[in-house]
Amino acid sequence: MPHPHDAIVATDTCALPLVRRVAATLDLDPARWREGDPLPRGWHLALFSTDTPASALRHDGMAGFGFPLPDLGLPRIVFGGREIHFHHDIPIGAHLERTSRLADVEVKQGRTGRFAVVSIEHAISVTSEPAVCLTERHDYILRPAATGKTTATAAPTAGTPSMRPPPKAAYHAVVTPDEVFLFRVSAVMFNPHRIHYDERYCREQEGYRALVVNGSASCLLLMKFFETAVGRAPRRLSLRNLGLAYCAEPLHLHIDPIRPGDAAQDGLQYRVWASNGQGELIVEGMVHV
Repeated sequence: MPHPHDAIVATDTCALPLVRRVAATLDLDPARWREGDPLPRGWHLALFSTDTPASALRHDGMAGFGFPLPDLGLPRIVFGGREIHFHHDIPIGAHLERTSRLADVEVKQGRTGRFAVVSIEHAISVTSEPAVCLTERHDYILRPAATGKTTATAAPTAGTPSMRPPPKAAYHAVVTPDEVFLFRVSAVMFNPHRIHYDERYCREQEGYRALVVNGSASCLLLMKFFETAVGRAPRRLSLRNLGLAYCAEPLHLHIDPIRPGDAAQDGLQYRVWASNGQGELIVEGMVHV
């Protein structure tokens, strides 16, 4: 079980070259960003990469969580979801500090069998400044070893039905993440998890039908679409992964505002979701502005 007072502190720099690589990966003009500009919200996902030595990587290439975990007999890992609170902008060029703690490890029984949820909380601030720029929680799903062809389910929570989004949304776009996009996302985030770039391993060892789109990549695509369509930066974001997005398969992005009278008192809310070509939900969440 986690010890709530045990924390890991890491440092990083919000370097302009890295920011411009994220922009290029998202097909944006890298020259738009300069030192001192605010980092677009959500792009902090490229910061604080885990620099695990090659000899210490897991068999699946994953760099690990940074915290010791008991052997739960659940070797496969997929991203389950995140919640981010943006308190202040991160200036490009700033030196940063991140405090992380293992919030919870919970073993559950779902429709597809036994699994575990590992939750990690982070707080990022500019070095030597007291104000926290953002706080976030990441949930990872640990699953049993593959015994054959797997389903697309990412988070096998008990009692979760096959969900489909509403037929219409105020804003809609379609993107198709390809091998080059997946490679650049993994490269810019220094993410060695093999399910995102090693197709043979993906099919033969983990039972997926194709390369799996990184959960952070789906988040970046949704946030890019949100700021383009709505024209406002999020104050709070929560996303839950309900299925897996696969390389070279269309990903439908949707945004719909919460109707007047239903919005929370702390600002406007938008429902966001991504679905595959069959109309099945891959990601769903809320954005508060």
